Amino acid sequence: MKRILSWTRALHVSLLTKYPPGNSNLQNDRHLLHSSMATALLLHHIPFNPQSPNPNPNSLKSHYPRSSTITCSTTTSEALSAKRHLLNLISDQERGLKTLNNPSKRSEIVEAIDAMAVLGQDTVTTGDSLSATWRLLWTTEKEQLFIIEKAPLFGTQAGDVLQVIDVEKRVLNNVITFPPSGVFFVRSTIEIASSKRVNFRFTSAVLRGKDWEFPLPPFGQGWFESVYLDDEIRVVKDIRGDYLVVDRAPYAWKE
Repeated sequence: MKRILSWTRALHVSLLTKYPPGNSNLQNDRHLLHSSMATALLLHHIPFNPQSPNPNPNSLKSHYPRSSTITCSTTTSEALSAKRHLLNLISDQERGLKTLNNPSKRSEIVEAIDAMAVLGQDTVTTGDSLSATWRLLWTTEKEQLFIIEKAPLFGTQAGDVLQVIDVEKRVLNNVITFPPSGVFFVRSTIEIASSKRVNFRFTSAVLRGKDWEFPLPPFGQGWFESVYLDDEIRVVKDIRGDYLVVDRAPYAWKE
């Protein structure tokens, strides 16, 4: 526990040093602190059992598929080629961990994302097809990558990282699983702002183990744009300039 407190205290000090009081960027980077503190507490209480299945038994074993089966929703060879290229680029990047210290690789992936955005520019991505359990394939988001990277220090390991969206109910859950029974998730309400943009506001956060639960206060709001969406993957840019590539999970996550 001392190591956890020292870790979170150091993060807090680093944020205050990085940004002077009143700086608008401080609020954004506080998301990293809150997520890290919450997850540190979670990891302290949840043992990792590498032989145990994912908390959802229907989950695929691999988080990094090299390719995706193209269905009739992908109508042009250009889209097919661009999607395969993006998936190949991110297939060995460990959800973004390897990209952190490789700016040339990041630029290559972002260029591929921009190409996907051009292909999807005339489509609506905020309709019913947005509702799904989306599983992380690659991201530049520091909070998620920090948790994925540091989890082994506390004797556990991050499982599926999910974004669960229900357009009809106007809800969004950001979820990080810790097999066999741990989960950290943040509830949000959403508002459809345009054909591609969704506004969100965090409403609560929960750390949950096998037989315990610890609530946390909400800590932010923002927006994201799904610049490309089909029946297999979704490509996203957000308010902070981060990128996200997700696929449709083979199961529906429920609280």
